[in-house]
Amino acid sequence: MLLSLALWIGGLIFFAFVLAPTAFTVLPTTHLAGNVVGRALSKLHWIAIFSGIVYLISSLLYSRLTDGTAHLFALRHILLCLMLALTLISQFGIIPRMDVLRASLGDVGAAAIDNPQRVQFDALHVWSTRVEGTVLLLGLVVVYLTAKSF
Repeated sequence: MLLSLALWIGGLIFFAFVLAPTAFTVLPTTHLAGNVVGRALSKLHWIAIFSGIVYLISSLLYSRLTDGTAHLFALRHILLCLMLALTLISQFGIIPRMDVLRASLGDVGAAAIDNPQRVQFDALHVWSTRVEGTVLLLGLVVVYLTAKSF
């Protein structure tokens, strides 16, 4: 359980504080950095989905074996399901729309700030950041609740 959480939350922290800032600093254009960050985020989402499923199955089995009941509606399970839902919304809702806009704009950074597609892309980027930040905060709470349950 803790390993799957560590993989997910550690990946989010690495992505937010190391990969994304480094890509935008080191790569020659924001367009290239955006492509790298976008692809990495998609892979991180798949790791998160897999890790979340592993966590849920492991946690339900652990509760069942130790307490005799699975505690289906334990706070840690509810929060983890919310994390999964937000990740799925980002992966299959927000990111595909950003990809379409990025493809039509080309270099997003070169588009006029008042270009309607750029405005929509920027708004989606804000939502993407909020969703990932929320998942990270919820994940830290789940880590605490999980560690406390041992």
